Amino acid sequence: MLCNVCKDNEATVHLTQMIEGKIKKVDLCEPCSKSKGFDDPTGFSLADLLLGLGAAQESEPLAASPDLSCPQCGHTQADFKKSGRLGCPRCYEIFSEGLESLLKSMHKGTKHVGKIPLGLRENRTMKERLKTLQGKLEAAVSREDFESAAMLRDEIRRTNDRLQSSPIPQPEG
Repeated sequence: MLCNVCKDNEATVHLTQMIEGKIKKVDLCEPCSKSKGFDDPTGFSLADLLLGLGAAQESEPLAASPDLSCPQCGHTQADFKKSGRLGCPRCYEIFSEGLESLLKSMHKGTKHVGKIPLGLRENRTMKERLKTLQGKLEAAVSREDFESAAMLRDEIRRTNDRLQSSPIPQPEG
């Protein structure tokens, strides 16, 4: 496993911190762990490390403006480093420049998409498939390709039947 900071060396230090029931894990090589202050557990903060990790990947945009604060809640970079949390939704906009790389390193992306229950996801997939099939059917009819149109019509019926028998209730409209 490679170091989360330098991405060059093998990670030998594995940090785990639990904050309000959520586990945060960071894997570091020996030099990066020492440079991040892991030798002094009293001064160690995972938020500091993560903030540094994001800054290491870009040119430390948050470190360049330590006095920046959110006009809505007054939260500062120091508050974030101390608590590991932002003060309000506006903070994401105010500190966006530095947070983007930090969030990319922590998550799959920078936009929260949430989780969808399996049944609902299958339901949405079938609805999307119906829309696609409808478009293909219209194109086949306009081309006067009636054989393909008949096959598409049958596929639309099968998909509609599966959708109607789905345990997920169908919204009106």
